[in-house]
Amino acid sequence: MTFPRTDAAASGRRITVMDVGGTTLRVGTFDAAAGGLLPDVRRTPVDGMARFPGSSVPVLQGRVVEQIAREAEREAAASGSAGLCVAFAGPVGRDGTVRGAPTVWGGGGGPLPLRELLEARLPVPVLVVNDLTAAAWRYGADSPEPFCLLTISSGIGNKVFRGGEVLLDDEGHGGELGHWTYDRSTDAPPCDCGGRGHLGALASGRGVLAAVRRVAAADPEGYARSALARTAAGPAEVDNPSVASAVRAGDPFATEVLRGTLVPLAAAIGGVFASIGIRRFVLMGGFALAVGERYRALLTEELTRQGCFGLTDGQIASMVVLGADDDDHGLIGAGLLMDRRLGPSDGAAPAVRTERVVAR
Repeated sequence: MTFPRTDAAASGRRITVMDVGGTTLRVGTFDAAAGGLLPDVRRTPVDGMARFPGSSVPVLQGRVVEQIAREAEREAAASGSAGLCVAFAGPVGRDGTVRGAPTVWGGGGGPLPLRELLEARLPVPVLVVNDLTAAAWRYGADSPEPFCLLTISSGIGNKVFRGGEVLLDDEGHGGELGHWTYDRSTDAPPCDCGGRGHLGALASGRGVLAAVRRVAAADPEGYARSALARTAAGPAEVDNPSVASAVRAGDPFATEVLRGTLVPLAAAIGGVFASIGIRRFVLMGGFALAVGERYRALLTEELTRQGCFGLTDGQIASMVVLGADDDDHGLIGAGLLMDRRLGPSDGAAPAVRTERVVAR
C-alpha cells in the first residue's frame, strides 16, 4: 500500500506531532517536504493514572497538559516547528476539547479544553484530534476513495474517512464501533467500559484472548492438542503474542477460536457497508497486524460467508486491506492533517495564525 502526501507536502515546514495514549506519549517531528517523520521519535510514560495512580482527575489533567506543553516546547526548539498536532486517546470535539479520557485520567471529570490551554502557552497553531482521526489521515489525506479505518488491539475503534474528512459530529461522536452491542445476553463478555457484549469485548485482542481461555475450559482436550498448550503452562498463561503466532502457523484450535470472534466483527463491517456504502476497510492495531495476512484472509472469508447485500463474492474479497505494520499511524496522520490545515507555504517562517485551527 502507498501512503498519500498532502498538496502542501513540498512546503518544507516541520510540525511537532504527538500521540497521547493511556501509558505512552510519543513525540516526533513531521517533515512536510519528505512527507514523513524524522527518525528520532521519543517515547515517554504519560503523566496519567498509570504513572500516578490514586491522583484525582483534575490533578492528572493538569499533569498531562503540562507534560504535553513541555514536550512540545522541547521538540519545537530542536526542529523549528510551525505548529503542533496532538492525537489524543479519547473523544475530541470540533473545538479541540477532550470529552473524556478513561485510559489517561480515568472516568469522571469535566471536558478539558486542551487546544485552548495549549494555544495560550505555545506560540504556534495547535490542533487536537482523536488518535484514530489522526491515523485516518495517514491513509486518506489525498484519497478519493472513502474508507473505514479499523484498529484491532486491546480494544476496537474505527473512523470513516469520506469526502476529504473524518465523519464526526461537533462533539466528537463517531468511531466507537467497539462499543456497539452485539451480544445482548446477560452473561455476555464484559467490556472495559463496564458494558457487556460490546464488539470490543468479543473481537479485540483482549476479547480473542478471553475467548481462547473460555474455549480451553470447555474443551480441555482440544486445547491440550494445540500449539498454545506447548508454550504455556495452562490457559491462564496464554498471551496475545502466542495466539497470533499459533494462528499464523495454522494451529487448528487457535484458528477456530479466532474465526468465532470474527463473526461479530464481520457483522459490524457489513452494517457499515449497508448503511453508508463504504467498501474499503483498512486494518491496523497490534493484534490484527501481529496475525497479519492470515487475519485479513479469515475476516474476508467470514464476510463472504455472511454476504454484503448487492456485492459479489469477488467484490467482497477486495474490501479488507492491511495497514502499515508500525505504530506511527497517529503521528504521520497528525503531520499530514496539520500541514494541510496550515495551507501553502511561501517559504518564509510561518506566522502564528490568529484564527482557530479546528478538527472535523
